[in-house]
Amino acid sequence: MGLVCKVHITPADTGDRDGGAGLLRRVDWRRFPRLRHGWVDQGYRGEFLDRVKQAFGVKLQVVQRPDGGRRGRWVPPDTAAPVVAAFAVVPRRWVVERTFAWLGRFRRLSKDYEFLPATSEAVVYLAASQLLVRRLAGGAASARQHRSVRSAAGGSSGSRAGGAASAADPG
Repeated sequence: MGLVCKVHITPADTGDRDGGAGLLRRVDWRRFPRLRHGWVDQGYRGEFLDRVKQAFGVKLQVVQRPDGGRRGRWVPPDTAAPVVAAFAVVPRRWVVERTFAWLGRFRRLSKDYEFLPATSEAVVYLAASQLLVRRLAGGAASARQHRSVRSAAGGSSGSRAGGAASAADPG
């Protein structure tokens, strides 16, 4: 469904595995008693998967391209290089990308404006709450209507000029 359960913001020099471990330590496991399986990308391979299984009881599955994603790999001189497509859909990866796209529609999340990680986390929770409230209030019909209004207007209604004009309009 693309709902945000927990957010953990780290500096850019923090590795994926360290950030993932920090996220799992911050999860309130009483709120998510059924969480037993997750998907991670290839940056989390190795002993990290076993440590997470032992410490938290969550089995993480590494998602990867169906062809292994081995473009430009070395092959022996007497062997023909395999044909690897330039683009391949990675299973389950689209869930994360779709959620990032939903959150990226909020102006405060379109760029990294915040100075403190706690402020960034709060903004993500605020945006996720607004998405959830819109789903609960309008349902599927409201989302279809919103998309058709945006496409008829010729793009996103969240631009700075449009937002300023609608904020200045008292009516």
